[in-house]
Amino acid sequence: MMNGIIDSMQSSAWLLDDSSDIPIRAVIGAIGGIGIARMAVRHRALTKRGAIAAALMGLGYTAFGGLVWMGTLLAFFTTSSLLSRWKRKQHRKAAAESLYEKTGARDASQVWANGGIGLALCIGNALFPHEGWLYAFIGVMAAVNGDTWATELGSLSRKPPVSIRTGRRVPPGTSGGITAAGSFAAAAGSLAIGVAAAGLLIVGTAWQEGHAWSNIPIGSMIAAAFIGGVAGTFFDSLLGAYVQVMFRCSVCGTETERSSHCGAPVQPLRGWNRMNNDAVNIASSFVGGAIAWGISQLIG
Repeated sequence: MMNGIIDSMQSSAWLLDDSSDIPIRAVIGAIGGIGIARMAVRHRALTKRGAIAAALMGLGYTAFGGLVWMGTLLAFFTTSSLLSRWKRKQHRKAAAESLYEKTGARDASQVWANGGIGLALCIGNALFPHEGWLYAFIGVMAAVNGDTWATELGSLSRKPPVSIRTGRRVPPGTSGGITAAGSFAAAAGSLAIGVAAAGLLIVGTAWQEGHAWSNIPIGSMIAAAFIGGVAGTFFDSLLGAYVQVMFRCSVCGTETERSSHCGAPVQPLRGWNRMNNDAVNIASSFVGGAIAWGISQLIG
């Protein structure tokens, strides 16, 4: 078994930095993670608990993965936070946001829902290096990034969304509703992760003496991110339409993800009790990762 792991590490050297410097990377990850988390709290991108979760996650990604893994995570967090900040500066707070379960700064559960599976894949690759781990990771991050971009930009659509379940127009903010703007944003967000990961791979392999980055299947990784991310985002909409827990406001009668609305308790409407927004994000990112991994197996 040990020989197989060594062979895998040699054949996939571009997946992982030198494991002997894990303690050094852990220190760098801790310092960098704390710095980024403090900045995120200052700019209202994370709550205090969310910042603690992000710092711990950054430590894990840096220690066990290195540049490509941590950099791809940062690409997701940075682009998503900038989109949210841009929308706030434009004073274009969409009415649909009042129906979402969570808006504004991300809390700890959102941080783990978006990055937890990726961290598990990162650790898996550190223990048993194989390119399939990285493909799955890129698919996971493409799915969460595509979903975030779709939510941020799709909520600003001038046309009301269409239910992915019935094909009929539904009020903005309705779970399972999709728009052309949101679908385009999902595709762009997924592609952005593929491009970011590919760029980081090129930079990372430049540090490895005698290793040519031309051996890395850049095109297939970008394709895996795009396909996995878009599929994961649309699966998120399917879960929102069929199984995500939804409520009806007892005051205004609006369908909402929130447990309270208009300052009053809400009534259960449909969906599974534990299938909240975070659970939907985890499930859809898993699908995105699985599809990207499947693409890696198809191309050998």
